[in-house]
Amino acid sequence: MTAWRRSGGFQVVEGGELGRGVPAEGEEGLVLLRRERGGCHLGVVLEAGQEEGLDLPEAPVGTRPPVVRRRAHPPQSGPGAHSGGHLGRDAGRKLESLAPDGPRTSGAEIRDEPHPGESETVTEYVLTLSCPDRPGIVAAVSGLLAERGCNILESQQFSDLDSGTFFMRVQFAALTATPEDELRGDLAVLGGELGLDWRLEATATRERVLIMVSKAGHCLNDLLYRQRSGLLDIEIVAVVSNHPDLRPLTQSYGIDYHHLPVRKGGKAAQEGEVFTLVEHYRADLVVLARYMQILSDEFCAKLPGKIINIHHSFLPSFKGARPYHQAHKRGVKVIGATAHYVTADLDEGPIIEQEISRVDHAHGPEDLMAVGRDMECLALARAVRWHTEQRVLLNGDRTVVFR
Repeated sequence: MTAWRRSGGFQVVEGGELGRGVPAEGEEGLVLLRRERGGCHLGVVLEAGQEEGLDLPEAPVGTRPPVVRRRAHPPQSGPGAHSGGHLGRDAGRKLESLAPDGPRTSGAEIRDEPHPGESETVTEYVLTLSCPDRPGIVAAVSGLLAERGCNILESQQFSDLDSGTFFMRVQFAALTATPEDELRGDLAVLGGELGLDWRLEATATRERVLIMVSKAGHCLNDLLYRQRSGLLDIEIVAVVSNHPDLRPLTQSYGIDYHHLPVRKGGKAAQEGEVFTLVEHYRADLVVLARYMQILSDEFCAKLPGKIINIHHSFLPSFKGARPYHQAHKRGVKVIGATAHYVTADLDEGPIIEQEISRVDHAHGPEDLMAVGRDMECLALARAVRWHTEQRVLLNGDRTVVFR
């Protein structure tokens, strides 16, 4: 629960995150307080040029120095306005009275405040990580983000007791004044301490997707429609096919279409051309939307965890004893059309999503194919969305999906 107390004429909010203190009547400025790791980080909003002479507390060991936010506009003049020098001296005394015991330093970081009425824009990020499970991981990650003034918007975590691995996805907002390279530097340090395998992406950055197809166009058409209508926040950069059939559909969306036929004995050369296009378009993800060619081990090895396939069948098929144990080991989620990552093992890559549909004796072959097309579209669209939103983490031959 938030507690309030007064100190030196300033009413200060204390809490686990950054608090804003309300100045008492007749005072200027705004105290900022953050309680962290055994001490308080303090700062105060000042008029331009008044940061000199403040006696600011030194940050506790292992944390960053306090921040003084400085207003960019000049101090107001006229009746009732305080002189800058008076404010600076009072603010210094108030900060000293709130500081934890220990030596003082004036080496605080100075940041400009926006003009009144201006709001600081924020950048949203998604942080995903995995590491050996141990106590304190969530506290360490959330503490690091709090130190940088970041606000957590969504957080999900999972501990796999079988492998002893911890997985986490955190979506948070950071002020643009917080440099991304500093965030990455902090995460690199924490990653070294905890053994993190981590990734940080800005949510405003759309993943660039290259789609591969053959003749069946239902999955391609579904992805193109979802992207154009805003249901998939991706950028489809090109479509590659071993047949010319789907060129009109693709070009009706204003997207490049590349016909690269697979000639006898020329599969390696064709895959070389495909990979050249992947690099040319700077594609982050390759989607096999009913591409009816088997990719070579060499091609798969170049894009690990970056190729998604939709399989028009139930996967996997378990034989022998203990089928439910086999299903758990493979990470089955539902039975139906299967979207999975592509690996060198044909149709054995980690499963991202499956779709189910019940049929009966009244369904003929054509009916089953129609139902199957719908299942394939749904499963593939979900898999692409979850992957591009950084919601899928690899866990050996399985996946963790933070929906």
